[in-house]
Amino acid sequence: MNKPTPDQKNAAQETFKKQKEAYFKQPLISYEQRIDTLQKIEQILLENEKEICETISADFGNRSHHETKILEITSSLLGLRYTRKKLKKWIKPQKRHVSLVFFGGKNKIIPQAKGVVGIVTPWNYPLFLALSPLTSAIAAGNRVMIKQASNSQTLCRLLQKKFSENISEDLIAFLPGVDSNDFSSLPFDHLTFTGSPDVGKTIMGIASKNLVPVTLELGGKSPTILTEDFDLKTAVGRIMYAKLVNSGQMCVAPDYLFVPEGKVDQFIEIAKTVVSSRYPNLETKDYTNIIDQKAFKRLMNTLKDAKSKQAEVINLLQGPQADETLRKISPTIIKSVNDDMVLMQDEIFGPFLPIMPYKSLEQVIDYINRHERPLALYIFSNNQRVVNKLITNTISGGVTINDCAMHVAQHDMPFGGIGNSGMGHYHGYEGFTEFSKLKPVFKQAKVALAITPPYGKTFDRIYNLTKKMKWLN
Repeated sequence: MNKPTPDQKNAAQETFKKQKEAYFKQPLISYEQRIDTLQKIEQILLENEKEICETISADFGNRSHHETKILEITSSLLGLRYTRKKLKKWIKPQKRHVSLVFFGGKNKIIPQAKGVVGIVTPWNYPLFLALSPLTSAIAAGNRVMIKQASNSQTLCRLLQKKFSENISEDLIAFLPGVDSNDFSSLPFDHLTFTGSPDVGKTIMGIASKNLVPVTLELGGKSPTILTEDFDLKTAVGRIMYAKLVNSGQMCVAPDYLFVPEGKVDQFIEIAKTVVSSRYPNLETKDYTNIIDQKAFKRLMNTLKDAKSKQAEVINLLQGPQADETLRKISPTIIKSVNDDMVLMQDEIFGPFLPIMPYKSLEQVIDYINRHERPLALYIFSNNQRVVNKLITNTISGGVTINDCAMHVAQHDMPFGGIGNSGMGHYHGYEGFTEFSKLKPVFKQAKVALAITPPYGKTFDRIYNLTKKMKWLN
């Protein structure tokens, strides 16, 4: 992509100024206005479904339209509809208990819009990862500016056009061509970034100069654990789908897999059958391109590094390992891996699945806990004791049991990471509160207990009494 022009740089500042002024004129966007905006967003998706699929595919070189429809458009629509259904309840002030010493007073929490929210999105799911936080931010009554990845500019220009035709840019604005640093340096009232941990640290550093609160969704190496009791064929089908959708370019893709000793070869043989039935060759349009030449080269170097360190590389399809012209790499399982390999150090973000045999759950738990906290953890087991042990003894952003990534599609649950995989949430009620200031309001009673100087025996009696009140609150 070319460097941003002066006009593009100024666009972010001018749009921010416009949205900030609109916020000062109307700090409270009504429930009806929020619902109307969410409905307009849904209508934009429904009316431009074909163009959205085409522009995302153009940005990738080839991206399965079916994957875009189910993983981006459908997920966005469901989130919009769920939010509209629940919003009236969410925006109501919440009554809170009043401490006894303030008898007669009243407490409430009022959710209030923060103001202008900035959203920085990645290229791998450029629609859903823009609209999901956008939905939460609009529900909370904010105005929103969106900067999309340099690899998603065809889509960004389409969304700018369609949104500006239906929704005022002082409420929602997509900004093609804007530099990430220029965008992130604006004094937003909240900033959301989805991407890699390294870039997330940079974004957080820039935002900190203006004390802007941030939500970071950062990905990482999400472990998958297959236990002895779970049906192998079912597990293979579900794991390989999640690994290969979008060619593995997904922040919650299973990054590496623990398989019981003695079942590794059987897993691989089933995987060959399953994968070849879904992707008969690299040319199929159902198999998405690697996003660009830089990413393609990085993945091939990662594979080369693993081979040089004695890993066993197993191509799951007949034919070449990769096609540089198509920017496609064959689905690949990798055995005999170790932590010296780049493959096991960085998030893969491609169609490689390292397999690690294990003897005990303690071995699995120890390995996971010695590494950065992942965005997701996947457990394949019908034994509740085993499931509970793995959940209790590890920390991750979210968990899916007996499948992969499905927790992300649950709109009544928050989505977010922890530690190196991020902070904060969006989706559902937690997304609404993430973009709200939960303002506490106390109203004093007409007649209130007042303890004022000069202090003396009356103060001592009241103080000693309160210390004994175990039911004070």
